[in-house]
Amino acid sequence: MTDTLDIALPKGRLGEKVIRLLGEAGLGAAGLSGESRRLVLESGDGSLRFFWVKPADVPIYVERGAADIGVAGRDVLLELGADVYELMDLGLGRCRMCVAGPEGALGRAGVLRVATKFPAIATRHFQGEGRAIDIIKLNGSIELAPILGLSDVIVDIVETGTTLRENELVVLEEILPISARLIANKAAFRFKHPRVEALTAALAGILGGEKPC
Repeated sequence: MTDTLDIALPKGRLGEKVIRLLGEAGLGAAGLSGESRRLVLESGDGSLRFFWVKPADVPIYVERGAADIGVAGRDVLLELGADVYELMDLGLGRCRMCVAGPEGALGRAGVLRVATKFPAIATRHFQGEGRAIDIIKLNGSIELAPILGLSDVIVDIVETGTTLRENELVVLEEILPISARLIANKAAFRFKHPRVEALTAALAGILGGEKPC
């Protein structure tokens, strides 16, 4: 079995941050950039192979063994319920998963209408509170739903809160903190453990000695 590590990277802003982190740890590859049209790149010694996928697809590639390790947001991992090992918190892309809406929206009697891109996370949260809900799955412009009366509240990622404030919405509850996690395929973790451990240790050194999750 080859000792090459296949690494799934998320496209977009998070991916660019991961590239910089890998470079600082001496784990990058020439030409590795989110702007490149090349989907697969190798390190100079062939020990690492990187490929770009949509952020929501990273856990799928890792779980099914197309990638040995990858980087995915905690939101994506919890929403998909991927069967992977979570190795460490990279501390990138920190934000919060929140319930937001107009002031007092959670006091509404009856079934609460919830618009979200994250139906699994939202369902678990409100079930834990014993609240009856009607989930409305949307793919974009979530803040528009309560403004137009489609929903009472939303469940979404909040970074600065600027978009909420500009649309007269507020954070009503914080569900959980979000950040990027290094994840591993369970079989790869076993059979390529020395390589995975070395990469994790290199990243931990850059991050100030953070311990794996």
